[in-house]
Amino acid sequence: MQKSSLRIVGNKAVLYIRERMCETAEEMLESNKFRIVLEHCLGQLEKRNSPLLGVFEKSQVTDEGVNNIIRTLILLEKYENKVVPHIFGESSLFLRDKQLLNNFVEYLYDYWRHFDRFIINDSEGDRLDKRPYRTFNETIEHLTHLIRTVYRHIQENITGSRPTVYRQVPAGAEMAVISLPKNISYKGEVYRKLNNIPVIRQMLIYPPLVIQQPMNKRTGQFRKIRKNPLNLFELNTEEYLCYPARVGKLVILVYFHLNFFELGFSLCNLFELAGDEQLNEKPDAVFIYGVPGNSLDGLSDYATVFYEDKENDIYIGAIPDNLEFGYFGYLKKMILTLHNSIVMRSGNMPFHGALVKILLQGNKEATVLMMGDTGAGKSETLEALRVLGGKYIRELTIIADDMGSIVLDANGNPIGYGTEIGAFLRLDDLQPGYAFGHLDRSIIMNPSQVNARIVFPITNFGTIVKGHKIDIILYANNYEEIDSNHPVIE
Repeated sequence: MQKSSLRIVGNKAVLYIRERMCETAEEMLESNKFRIVLEHCLGQLEKRNSPLLGVFEKSQVTDEGVNNIIRTLILLEKYENKVVPHIFGESSLFLRDKQLLNNFVEYLYDYWRHFDRFIINDSEGDRLDKRPYRTFNETIEHLTHLIRTVYRHIQENITGSRPTVYRQVPAGAEMAVISLPKNISYKGEVYRKLNNIPVIRQMLIYPPLVIQQPMNKRTGQFRKIRKNPLNLFELNTEEYLCYPARVGKLVILVYFHLNFFELGFSLCNLFELAGDEQLNEKPDAVFIYGVPGNSLDGLSDYATVFYEDKENDIYIGAIPDNLEFGYFGYLKKMILTLHNSIVMRSGNMPFHGALVKILLQGNKEATVLMMGDTGAGKSETLEALRVLGGKYIRELTIIADDMGSIVLDANGNPIGYGTEIGAFLRLDDLQPGYAFGHLDRSIIMNPSQVNARIVFPITNFGTIVKGHKIDIILYANNYEEIDSNHPVIE
């Protein structure tokens, strides 16, 4: 991979950095990365024959015209509009209608910001993971400041005036990671090709984030198959990243494709990122989210499949890179399916439900497990407890919001564990105002569509893996109508 490169895929702009960032306005505007964004923007304007193309001669975009407008913008970042034509005569064409040029610059700035924007700090050869905060400051913070500064200087020099209100909108990347090559201790040879994919070691996000998933619902089922899907395809390792997820006490390495970067990065709000100690051991499962082509066709009636490799003591999940699978629910549910399969193989029981420790006024406490099918109201019951029981409850500690496991201790007592540090909820299921109370940490998905979702942290990893004796088990039954023989609470 190059020292620094930019890829635009769909609504994503991914900036790969190996060494230094652009440090000056001129360096940024002269870069190939800026030209990629500019040409991408111009292509969209040409598709709809936008009046903004009038900044060019006869509204025609040519290579020479692109070179000239870049040179003009470089000068406008430093000098007032009346000075620039004396330095670069061709700039007179763009400055003949200053309002139009100003509108063009505004559109270009907004066009860049409409992307879901990511920075990948490649730590190979330079252990950026040993100084993560400094690295993030030198990349994402610097880029944000540089882009905003360039935009403002250019507009001020075009118009000859300064704004009276400055809005500090996000202008750089919204998510950044430090990734590192990692030699994972896989047993089978087929898994070692995955070691060419960088592993995320640290992340930085700027919530609240709003992302647009390609899809807004999940269909089908996850099928167990008899073939190892890893034998059926090769991966272009430069198009993948690995999120090493701690799922309860298990470690599942999630390899996600560029098509699904916004979803793979969102895992940070749902699962704890594994540390070096966990990565020095063999993982419990791997999951390829974005298998190329039609490699999984014919393995099952659904292309969402998983396999138990008994010889190498590992589970494998696989989902194609088709955009029809571009929904966070596929990512979450496959990870939990792998978790549940491993838990059952060990002789313990997974549960689909909410596990919460309730401490009442007067120091009475109980750990309550509420189980039920999807849509039965488990998360909503937790929300109702929070709202209605406020004055009676000293503390409500969430151990599991959606999935967990039960182990019997030496005395036969059920001990509950969680899997996730976050929640993936429908916005419509939350009490008015609750989601807004978590906006400062949230990732919001498809907010304008049906089944809009929110992902936000709700507990810490130590709580979900501590192990809590379960005192009460409730079952939410959404199969029977309420009548005289079936009261609300039985």
